[in-house]
Amino acid sequence: MALWIVVAGGAALAALLAIAAAIGAWEYFRIARASGQTPMEDIGIASAGLIPLVVHARFLGIQVPALPIAAVVFVVILGLAIWRRGVEGRPLGAAAVTVVGAIYTGGMLSFGYALRYHPYAFADAQIGSFSVASGALLLMLPMLVTWASDTGAYAVGRLMGRRKLIPKVSPGKTVEGAIGGIVASVLVAWAFGNLLRDSAQLGFKWFPWGVIVFGVAISVAAQIGDLFESLIKREAGVKDSSRILPGHGGILDRLDSMFFVLPVSFLLMQWLLAWVPPR
Repeated sequence: MALWIVVAGGAALAALLAIAAAIGAWEYFRIARASGQTPMEDIGIASAGLIPLVVHARFLGIQVPALPIAAVVFVVILGLAIWRRGVEGRPLGAAAVTVVGAIYTGGMLSFGYALRYHPYAFADAQIGSFSVASGALLLMLPMLVTWASDTGAYAVGRLMGRRKLIPKVSPGKTVEGAIGGIVASVLVAWAFGNLLRDSAQLGFKWFPWGVIVFGVAISVAAQIGDLFESLIKREAGVKDSSRILPGHGGILDRLDSMFFVLPVSFLLMQWLLAWVPPR
């Protein structure tokens, strides 16, 4: 289902990102409360869900004044923190955790929409007899590389992991696993990069170094995202962000890496992505 929405793009993708952001923000604020913070969930969840929709509107050509809206929302959050919390309710902490929660979920996931509609991805890619939007392939690339990083880190860590990476944050992660994740990411980035080049005439500059930089950076971002969520859950003393996905925890548990990977992917593609002639 999610893959179909990535291919379809448009309003469906914006809606999926908005829903995931809103649920993720709810989970983030749940964790924050367990750690002693006092977020304002209502405005934080609404803001997180609104950000991908604002990005969608701008890509449609609707002139949404994003920065003025963000400034007004920030002022409203500060005002509500003072009014609702008062001095005893730690208003500065309430405002800070509310803003961070909205940006961490809605802001980060919105880069997925920006990748789907990257300026270079204006033509369809041809894979055999199938035609697919090249922007969908650009969004699938970091998703697949992240999956490779997670799988490689888990497999190598189980097989030969000896030295703990950051045991106080995530006792199960090892240095060997982290290296395995990086190697797997580079290999998948290389393979998918060749597919992208052949099907959409898009590739990385300075081949093969551009692909290697991309694979390494995405794996590092994915592992940091995973560690960050482990850190905030450990601080709050909770095992899962929620139980909204039976057997898998919550949205944050499933997308913890993507919150970091998507903005890093977008920035790297702004620097590394280029049109390449067919072979």
